[in-house]
Amino acid sequence: MTSGEGSEKVYGAHYHTWRSAVQLFGILDGEHTIIDGNYDFLKPYYELILQEQDDGIVQDYATLKTSSTHYSGVFENNTVAMMNMGSWYIATLIQDIASGKSEATNWGIVKYPHPEGVEAGTTLGTITSLGVNAKSEHQETALDFVNFVSGTSGAGIIADTGTFPAIKTEEVISKIASMDGFPTDENSIAALQTVKTYLEMPLSEDSAEIEVVLNEVHDSIMTENISIDDGIAEMNERVTEILNAAS
Repeated sequence: MTSGEGSEKVYGAHYHTWRSAVQLFGILDGEHTIIDGNYDFLKPYYELILQEQDDGIVQDYATLKTSSTHYSGVFENNTVAMMNMGSWYIATLIQDIASGKSEATNWGIVKYPHPEGVEAGTTLGTITSLGVNAKSEHQETALDFVNFVSGTSGAGIIADTGTFPAIKTEEVISKIASMDGFPTDENSIAALQTVKTYLEMPLSEDSAEIEVVLNEVHDSIMTENISIDDGIAEMNERVTEILNAAS
């Protein structure tokens, strides 16, 4: 799907500069996690995507980083053919097409790419948390709202906006699939059905410190300022130090 040259070039794929766009392919087998201090399993994914970068299939990471290129811009101006992106982009793209902002109007989604041996529909996600402030003057009312939003009734309302709620019922899936502007092809509708979702960042007291290390080393690997092997070794060493200090 890569074609053209210069300003007319269309890249076959796109990986945003988040570490999750590369690293999280590795956790879909359910056997690995990004908080245990061993990142050897990430090597094949870095090799794959750096090779795509060298082959000109995807845009150069360093260029994307220094120019602060946003994924929506390159997708909506038809510069890239496909990308791995969160489900939140569904509602945004539908709105951008309706307003005329997006030149990309013929689009669809498929189930997230997964390693061999992993069931299609296995994906990853993160938590949007809700809480009640301990100093709130209306704690009971606030808690009632949290319970409503995170329950089945709230899920239906959230789904009406094209956003995936925490609870995914058949009603929720039907609401999203029937939105004006949602693709009507079978693959797009089937992609809404997932079989398992792994946390992008599992709950851990050390998650903030680990996140800093993973982001820093990811940046070094993707800009090729450090080799994949050396980068992974650095992740292993620095995160293990964090875990040992906490134990």
